[in-house]
Amino acid sequence: MWLFDDRDVPAIHTELPGPRGQALLERDESFMSPSYTRIYPLVCARGSGAVIEDVDGNLFLDFTAGIAVCSTGHCHPEVVAAINDQAGKLLHMSGTDFYYEPQIDLAQRLAESAPGKSRKRVFFTNSGAEALEAALKLARWHTGRSRAIAFFGAFHGRTYGAMSLSGSKVVHRRGFSPLVPDIHHVPFPRGCQGCAQAGEECTCVRQIEETVFKRIAPPDEVAAIFIEPIQGEGGYYVPPAGFLPGLRELCDRHGILLVADEVQTGFGRTGKLFAVEHWNVEPDILCLAKGIASGLPLGAIVARDEVMDWPSGSHASTFGGNPVSCRAALATLKLLEGGYTANAAQRGEELRKGLVEMRGEFPAVGDVRGLGLMTAMDVVRHDKPQAFDPKLREELIQAAFQEGLLLLGCGESAIRFCPPLCITSAQVQTALEILAKVFLDQKSAHNEFASYTS
Repeated sequence: MWLFDDRDVPAIHTELPGPRGQALLERDESFMSPSYTRIYPLVCARGSGAVIEDVDGNLFLDFTAGIAVCSTGHCHPEVVAAINDQAGKLLHMSGTDFYYEPQIDLAQRLAESAPGKSRKRVFFTNSGAEALEAALKLARWHTGRSRAIAFFGAFHGRTYGAMSLSGSKVVHRRGFSPLVPDIHHVPFPRGCQGCAQAGEECTCVRQIEETVFKRIAPPDEVAAIFIEPIQGEGGYYVPPAGFLPGLRELCDRHGILLVADEVQTGFGRTGKLFAVEHWNVEPDILCLAKGIASGLPLGAIVARDEVMDWPSGSHASTFGGNPVSCRAALATLKLLEGGYTANAAQRGEELRKGLVEMRGEFPAVGDVRGLGLMTAMDVVRHDKPQAFDPKLREELIQAAFQEGLLLLGCGESAIRFCPPLCITSAQVQTALEILAKVFLDQKSAHNEFASYTS
């Protein structure tokens, strides 16, 4: 197994991209769809734990985990062993029409691990977007209602139902109308103090009842409310304590299903197996993907038994619940329960503490927020700390890449930190040191420019 000591990483030996990487980028430019959103010219060759090696032999510390997918790290030996074992037995037979043990085993594990005491059933998909599509169909079927409510800032995927539920960026929607009808959006509570304590009445939830229900969507026509327990692409915003319990109570009162999109928040990332556990909330439908199989394509919805009442043939997936992906997911769950979820909680606290300490030295460091290893830091203007600075955010991400640290943005002007859950304390400190250097270089450049232009 390919492994590196913490002291070996990062290690940048060439200009970025290197010569082999540049040649591959030119081929990519000729043949790949222009719709992809590449952030920087990283051409990956292999990975191990929280380390990525590019095709020119440069080593990077990965704080993206393939966009929060490689939950147990790149190529964890136990996950790889499970994949290899299953690949030699059965690659595919379609769980839609036939039966095989890995799919049944994983369905049982997910049903028994899902939040709440209700009996659960599982439907497998290939991705998070497909899980959201399935949840929307199931919610409409079960309730006999057409409308749904989602939140501004949410990202649920790029297929039509998921895109219609999303409310993050115009680029996701421009040119693709008409979208799925009867989906209404409301504000997500960002920094709201109206329900700061658990048990308090949530003013944000009350606004849904007083505005949406009274003006545009009668509650007896609403099938479901779709919510990311922590907004992902929208900015890693954590809701106040009373918000999710308040949504649960609102849904119960009106016979509306609560659908939790845990595609990014699930599987240990927030320091609990599922993020809704932080608020002791049981959703009616749980949407899963990303970290479920440590890098293999797999998604699922887990619904209360009485909710998953659609008939045979009403929904299916040829590849969803593929036996190899299911074996990878079973190995992933074992590792998460064996300590990686707890590690996410501990390393996340260290990371946020380090980011908060940067505020005193670097005025561009804004709000720091998150749970576990789902953490974000806003980048703000030097002269106006309340104003976002997306241009500077991008410059910092690019500079970190040149130093060997892989980062991504989210929201208006935030840097997101979503490393593999196997990340070590030493690797967290290395990332903080690189980030501090990048901020210091940027601060020096800013001061030099100010002196030159004055």
